[in-house]
Amino acid sequence: MSIRTRFAPSPTGYLHVGGARTALFSWLYARKHGGKFILRIEDTDLERSSQESVNAILEGMTWLGLEYDEGPFYQTHRFDRYKEVIQQLLDQGDAYYCYCSREELDALREQQMADKEKPRYNGKCRHGSAQTGERVVRFKNPEQGEVVIDDLVKGRIVVANKELDDLIIARSDGTPTYNLTVVVDDMDMGVTHVIRGDDHVNNTPRQINILKALGAQLPVYAHVPMILGSDGARLSKRHGAVSVMQYRNDGYLPEALLNYLVRLGWSHGDQELFSIDEMIQLFELEKVNVSASTFNTEKLLWLNHQYIMSSDPAHVAHHLSWHLGERGIDPTTGPSLTDVVKAQRERCKNLVDMAEDSLYFYREFETYDEKAVKKNFKAGVDDILQHVWDRFDAMIEWEAEALHQVVLDSAEHLQLNLGKVAQPLRVAVCGCGVSPAIDVTLALLGKQKTLDRIARAIALIKNS
Repeated sequence: MSIRTRFAPSPTGYLHVGGARTALFSWLYARKHGGKFILRIEDTDLERSSQESVNAILEGMTWLGLEYDEGPFYQTHRFDRYKEVIQQLLDQGDAYYCYCSREELDALREQQMADKEKPRYNGKCRHGSAQTGERVVRFKNPEQGEVVIDDLVKGRIVVANKELDDLIIARSDGTPTYNLTVVVDDMDMGVTHVIRGDDHVNNTPRQINILKALGAQLPVYAHVPMILGSDGARLSKRHGAVSVMQYRNDGYLPEALLNYLVRLGWSHGDQELFSIDEMIQLFELEKVNVSASTFNTEKLLWLNHQYIMSSDPAHVAHHLSWHLGERGIDPTTGPSLTDVVKAQRERCKNLVDMAEDSLYFYREFETYDEKAVKKNFKAGVDDILQHVWDRFDAMIEWEAEALHQVVLDSAEHLQLNLGKVAQPLRVAVCGCGVSPAIDVTLALLGKQKTLDRIARAIALIKNS
């Protein structure tokens, strides 16, 4: 059997971490088994769906690297097919027209709740009605027997058919409902494994009964548990349930977010870091936890730092370039981004910090850090900087090792400890008191930029 999974978001908002994890699990399962991963946009909620949300979903999938083999398919392009299936169910006696008014249904619900019964449609129109006027189409759910779901995550789930009422599959305006469209799509697209959040568990027996009525092959289901915030409540914006692209904006690498999401509910021993290839090789749906997972932003940040430090610097530089561009920086106006990543990766846990801490490599700073100036630009420091300037000006090869030796020799010549030379020099060339090692910083800046900035600092000290 050729494995076919799908990710089917509704374009009523951005791609959030819960959806991204579901997409990841579906993608990994298809990749592991040499199958196909399908992207389907469930946009039948015409009032809430938007092209902006579609674009946000596609952008999020692209940034994460979750490439799809087929799609995106749009449900709004398949209305004729849904109508065809609804008519088929009507013709074969597995669906019927219901003329009950909203007022009748509301009164029924209120009475059932007052009687402490489970609210459900009472089947009034199930056996035919001579009425005319506004009507919906309901699926005629079997009244006997049970639905058995051998869920790959939750295990066996058994639901008695008598617990299921006759759900609406077409609204009064003829538009199909979710439980109908998803069944038709999974059937037509040959989906073999439905991997989705466990908030869909209640829908599954209903969908299975519709699939059986259509004579379709049943997919295997895997309902993954929800993600909770640190306080145990369902994940929301205040916990970090923001757009996947917000994590890009906040300086995370996509691989770090994927690594974090795959570990939310799944594990392989004590291993924390997984390459994409390792995720594909090791991931198993049967190993997904049944209980909900807790989102921990600190753990995600730790993982991100591990990826920044261990990934190919050129790959990190590719993502850093976007952040510099957002700050009006053209990376070609300064040192190699790959070299900047090598210099900064131990210190920076995210790419926002790395970008902010690297601005002085690419553009002149307008002001110095006040605390750094007060501490390091004291009387007489201009003479120290002038001595260093003279030594740098005479250099032919501008390399870190030679620069380090000049700073060491200058400190020895001036009978000062290294920090008394290196720290004022750092403030002079960076405008702040923190940077990578001074020799690396100077090498990245280049000779002319270094000399110009030291001269600027000397002038400032002399005039203060």
